[in-house]
Amino acid sequence: MDRAQKEQLVDELGQIFESSGVVVVSHYAGLTVAEMQDLRARARAAGGAVRVAKNRLAKIALEGKPCASIAELLTGMTVLTFSEDPVAAAKVAQDYAKENSKFEILGGAMGENALDPAGVESVSKMPSREELIATIAGMIGAPASNIAGAIGAPASNIASILSTIEDKAAA
Repeated sequence: MDRAQKEQLVDELGQIFESSGVVVVSHYAGLTVAEMQDLRARARAAGGAVRVAKNRLAKIALEGKPCASIAELLTGMTVLTFSEDPVAAAKVAQDYAKENSKFEILGGAMGENALDPAGVESVSKMPSREELIATIAGMIGAPASNIAGAIGAPASNIASILSTIEDKAAA
């Protein structure tokens, strides 16, 4: 890599560190190309991405970024899993680590908060952005449907009382 390519890579990594909701750092020594492609596909499906970069360049890109605390994790063969959704990358990394013993989560960062492996696991168990939006929408809609049911209930009660009176009168 020449100097221009390295500068471009540092800028690209800096943008990743700046805009990502979560960054997970893992060791990937021993993974085959097919296993790495599987990890990339899973991350892409979840709205995230996987990036292998030289640790020295990644440390330069981390300077002054909110997630600068992960610089100490960048040793050996590391891979970065990241996403804008604060939960997606952690879920992908955690699920992949359960299935593949060669993939070891070292930690990560969620904004300015440093995460150890247990922290990454905790984040992975949180509901995703879409699940939270659906839950909130359901909570907002529930009172309206309850009100509509309460307003309509007296009318249906009166109708059933009248039909019962009619039935008794006809009998």
